[in-house]
Amino acid sequence: MERKPKILIVGSLVMDQIAITKEVPQEGHRVFGEEFVKTPGGKGANQAVQAARLGADVTIIGKVGRDANGKELLQACQQEGVDTSRMLYDEDGASGCAVIILEKIPGERTRNRILVISGSNMKIRPKEIEFLKDEIGQYDMVMLQNEIPLEVNETAARYAYEQGVPVMLKPAPVIRRLSKDFISHLTYIAPNEQEIRAMTGVIINRKRGVFNFEEAKVASAIMRGKGYANILTTLGESGALLDAPDKTIYKRAAPGIEVVDPTAGGDSFVAAFCTRVCKGDSRGQALIFANYTAAITISRMGVMDSLPTTEEVMELMKANGRSCV
Repeated sequence: MERKPKILIVGSLVMDQIAITKEVPQEGHRVFGEEFVKTPGGKGANQAVQAARLGADVTIIGKVGRDANGKELLQACQQEGVDTSRMLYDEDGASGCAVIILEKIPGERTRNRILVISGSNMKIRPKEIEFLKDEIGQYDMVMLQNEIPLEVNETAARYAYEQGVPVMLKPAPVIRRLSKDFISHLTYIAPNEQEIRAMTGVIINRKRGVFNFEEAKVASAIMRGKGYANILTTLGESGALLDAPDKTIYKRAAPGIEVVDPTAGGDSFVAAFCTRVCKGDSRGQALIFANYTAAITISRMGVMDSLPTTEEVMELMKANGRSCV
């Protein structure tokens, strides 16, 4: 029987409200959109559901309000088998929510603009997760994002590091200054092109799906100079590049994918990579699997609804003559 890894996600739960339009309104203007969708999301919840659909035993810790959105967010996780028994509650405030504008212009790539209202997500305090100090050693991976207070991430990463548990950080939104201690406690960091530009000042240029490898290496070198160990840069249609201390690994994206909604693509990728590494895949195998997982996600409308199962990913890989084993 395939091993079922235990993954802990400390992160955000956000109710996403998605407006789909061919035209983004300018100041003082009103335009008519195409469609409106409300769906559970947030980087923590997205990653939790994706990892669970790929066969991981997932626990999520975050904070929601005692409101309808909070109830719906928890139900969405629970329906996928995610353990929410350690969730925290904001007795007085509202759960996090987001407004997402998807600009879909025929013949061009879909663009998204996201406005997050953090709500209860930013009300977690380090003392509320002190219980993890004695429990975190049971997990195979800890996954973090920047939609909760930095000091909470620092606490969780320190606990994990002390117990020898690897830590993945998705640095979104970007926090420019992270402490050396926090950086030293991270095993992986997974920025996209915009995030690594904000962290290093390096623009990784792309043309017709081909990225500038030298620019990517310069960005990774700057990150390594700051103390990061394994820099996993996602490059959209160009694939993903892992710059590790022992080697550099590049894997192409799945071909022929039409981008419908890129909102959850990064979360899908990171969760897939972590799940497969914890299952025993090599880093290269995990990158291939993660690329194909994210490809399916961005080809569908919605956030959690777009996240695929292992069977769907394997089917797409088989159709393209790829294997992660």
